[in-house]
Amino acid sequence: MSAKFARKWEKDYVEQPITKRIQEAVRPPGALKPRLDFAVRRIEMQIQRLDKATDRFSERDKSIFKRIVDAYSRHDMPRANVFANELAEIRKMGKMIMHARLALEQIALRLSTVSELGDVVTTLAPAVGVLRSVRSGMSAIFPEAERELGQIGNLLSGIIIDAGQSTGLSINFESANEDAQKILTEAATVAEQKIKEKFPELPAGMPAIGEKTLSET
Repeated sequence: MSAKFARKWEKDYVEQPITKRIQEAVRPPGALKPRLDFAVRRIEMQIQRLDKATDRFSERDKSIFKRIVDAYSRHDMPRANVFANELAEIRKMGKMIMHARLALEQIALRLSTVSELGDVVTTLAPAVGVLRSVRSGMSAIFPEAERELGQIGNLLSGIIIDAGQSTGLSINFESANEDAQKILTEAATVAEQKIKEKFPELPAGMPAIGEKTLSET
């Protein structure tokens, strides 16, 4: 590790007021390692918020599921179908949040283990791609997370620029995109499985979740 890079890597990073952080987001000053640690903490905070959102969706899911069963037991099929459609939307959003949470968890793990000079650019480049993808998925259901993830992505981009200038390393965009897609695909697979394990299917004979009512077809 060069002396120049070592100085940029280890120097303490003092958290600035939010207005100053936004101004410095694209190309923040200071050492790389503390800035990277700061980004990891921000990602972990987002994971905690997504966990709370998942809990809210779970409670909503249980409530609607109960209404479907009640409507079905009273042979009120139109109402049961309406609730089934609503439940489908709730589970769709819940899966998106869980997907985002799992992807961020993988990114936080990768960033927290970066310790070698050559790992900085190769690890951060796909991480930025994952953040951008997760951010776009959050725009409609979790605007607060979208804004925060955008700032984290800018912070990581600034680190990549500084690391590249210090080391002379360049980004292999094709490899970075493939790595990012792999992380997202793995997270989507696990999210799908977790949703199936977490939420019950309706008993046989009841309307399928997401089934359209006669008035909607």
